[in-house]
Amino acid sequence: MANNQAPVIGSKNVTGENYKGTAAKVYFTKVIDSAHLIKLYNKINENIYGKVAVKLHTGEKHGPNILPRDMVKDFMAQVPNSAIVECNTLYQGDRFTTEGHRDTLKVNGWTFCDVDIMDENEETVTLPVRNGFHLKEVAMGAHLTNYDSMIVLTHAKGHAMGGFGGSMKNIAIGCASGHLGKAQVHGVDPNNVPENYLVWPMKEYFMELMADSAAATCQYFGKHIVFINVMRRLSVDCDCAGVTAAEPTMKDIGIIASTDILAADQAFIDMVYNAADSHDLKERIESRVGMRQLSAMAEKGLGNPQYEIIEID
Repeated sequence: MANNQAPVIGSKNVTGENYKGTAAKVYFTKVIDSAHLIKLYNKINENIYGKVAVKLHTGEKHGPNILPRDMVKDFMAQVPNSAIVECNTLYQGDRFTTEGHRDTLKVNGWTFCDVDIMDENEETVTLPVRNGFHLKEVAMGAHLTNYDSMIVLTHAKGHAMGGFGGSMKNIAIGCASGHLGKAQVHGVDPNNVPENYLVWPMKEYFMELMADSAAATCQYFGKHIVFINVMRRLSVDCDCAGVTAAEPTMKDIGIIASTDILAADQAFIDMVYNAADSHDLKERIESRVGMRQLSAMAEKGLGNPQYEIIEID
């Protein structure tokens, strides 16, 4: 992996390595607004059809870093028959119960379109994991299978356990049902979840569990799933930290979009490592062994680590 490789704009090989075969296309813009988000999406939406799930992290109450609601509203208006999808949380925060989750959605302004809490009645659907590291199946929110396609619209940033949260983290944890599924992904007993998440399994094992869960969703949707990483408000903390999230110490980067989950997350990390002001986020990634997210996906063929950047003005 070319973690210190500076991206070269203009549909070039940015990995710095010779490789055989194809490279995934990653579309990129430095401009973070509705028009450019829609423009990038239109480059990758060929196989998005039918009823569309938009997997978004809607955040804890008053979270300062969640994606701008107006931008998402404009985007959703361009995706017919779509709904934001979420699941309840394993930790006891604002979204632990469906009732609390609904209230949090209102507080955070997610009122302009349908928001489907896929496990709202603690209902689950079990998806198989083909060729996983540890899991053979994962309990997802039951409504997941009501959708024909999925857009993974991610606020790319840091994460307390994963080091960083990109597209893989968004679906690996976000699509898993709030109690059973998320316990599976975190490697804890669903009937005896430790209150302190710092004692949950972490590092390589956790990254591999996330890769298994993400694989289940990707394998279910096949070619009908796309990935957008919005690289703004790059806190070392996830939006699940709410108002306690650390203030970002680096500048916004832009938006990337791809039909390849690994290429999307690899490009995000390469851009972070190329940024002069990314010390804090790099420290968070490395202290949690977050790079294992990328190598785990590569080992299981979940995407292509070789990619080309195509910049969109």
